[in-house]
Amino acid sequence: MTFDTKMSAYMPLFVKMSPSALVGIKCVFKEQFCSRKILKYLTELYRRGYSVTAGQAATAVEVESGVTAAGFSGPLDHYSGLIRAGSLREDEHQRAVLQKLDELHKTLRGYTNRPTSIMSRFFSKPKPPKGCYIYGDVGTGKTMVMDMFYSHVETEKKKRVHFHGFMLDVHKRIHRLKQSMPKRKVGKMAKSYDPIAPVAEEISEEACLLCFDEFQVTDIADAMILKQLFENLFLNGVVVVATSNRTPEDLYKNGLQRVNFVPFIAVLQKYCQTLRLDSGIDYRKQNRPSAGKLYFLSGEPDAEAALDKMFDELAFKQNDITRPRVLNIHNRKVRLNKACGTIADCTFEELCDRPLGASDYLEISKLFDTVFIRHIPLLTLNKKTQARRLITLVDALYNHKVRVVILAEHPLEDIFVHDGDHSHDESHILMDDLGLKRDEARSLSIFSGEEEKFAFQRTVSRLTEMQTEDYWLDGDRSLKTSEK
Repeated sequence: MTFDTKMSAYMPLFVKMSPSALVGIKCVFKEQFCSRKILKYLTELYRRGYSVTAGQAATAVEVESGVTAAGFSGPLDHYSGLIRAGSLREDEHQRAVLQKLDELHKTLRGYTNRPTSIMSRFFSKPKPPKGCYIYGDVGTGKTMVMDMFYSHVETEKKKRVHFHGFMLDVHKRIHRLKQSMPKRKVGKMAKSYDPIAPVAEEISEEACLLCFDEFQVTDIADAMILKQLFENLFLNGVVVVATSNRTPEDLYKNGLQRVNFVPFIAVLQKYCQTLRLDSGIDYRKQNRPSAGKLYFLSGEPDAEAALDKMFDELAFKQNDITRPRVLNIHNRKVRLNKACGTIADCTFEELCDRPLGASDYLEISKLFDTVFIRHIPLLTLNKKTQARRLITLVDALYNHKVRVVILAEHPLEDIFVHDGDHSHDESHILMDDLGLKRDEARSLSIFSGEEEKFAFQRTVSRLTEMQTEDYWLDGDRSLKTSEK
């Protein structure tokens, strides 16, 4: 059958099917297609004038091979299919977690946290099933198993979000509700208003299942509201599935005012079963085809020129000119000195030496599909604030499949050095402001750098995967239309 004949046969499928983020996009079960082949297939579709999404193209390839994701009974069956196809290798730790997720998937069939009828309002709510908190080392497949589970849960009221993004949204909602309160009259005390419960109610109406990737707590503003927020979510029948590199007991470890955070751990353990996924293998570091040289060292001859050439080649394909870009983010202006279309050429100083945060990096991730990061220095404890920003930046870029090209002073594994130096003035000033003695402060993560050291393992793992051919091709947004 010729390509055109195949396209004619599949066009009704493209028209009728809604786009879907198929977890098994990297494998098709009779012929072992990888994402690279699917993207080549999609490129040919575009060349011939068809306007379809990546999800639809993947679906068509799976249909051509005779098996669709919808044909599986659940996440465990899906995983077994990937093993049979040879696209994944058997991992008993992943399978054990998927068995629990498969049970939860079955329990959630027909589940809702809202009254289904007028009469049901007068009866007690059904008890929600326990969620899952999946923890383990970096690159062991935690996100993959959660996404398999998520793709098979049969409810429209579900959300899969990165924890950073979720908490940003929560703080926006809190701010909005506080702004909507009547202004205090002169000479009268304002009534105390707690917006956490109403925010939890809003979120509960939007989703009965929340799946969080990278559940981590490093911000004191987040730490102080998590117990009340999640307690209300759970009481409203929301089921939570989360992945993390830390055990529940180690969340916000050595954080400021941690004593106020600790009760949240008990709430989390009450409503979520804790599952460990730790096979000791970082699959992101397994031998996979490279996308070419994307990580350069400052000491290499002509490294800067190589990045300039790569930028020019990518910019040539853009319908834009190379110019500065000013991003409007929450009524703030963030200037990037060099960009062209969906390509941004930045320095480490631009991205991590300025007071930027998760919301800024999320916006950059949405606007650009390729980001150059030049002149990454050695990140010692003196630069732990910058290191923290780099960690947050890479998380945002990775979760939005943004491609990166890096110029750094040292190899990837050696960027962050935990030198144990507490002598810098900035830390001393903060210790004094908080009324802490030097010895007392050394154990706090805000001064010790332990949190950055721990999180940087994830950053190295992710940056390693971001240099693979599959990741680079998946991140090319010029091949994709918006999924509606």
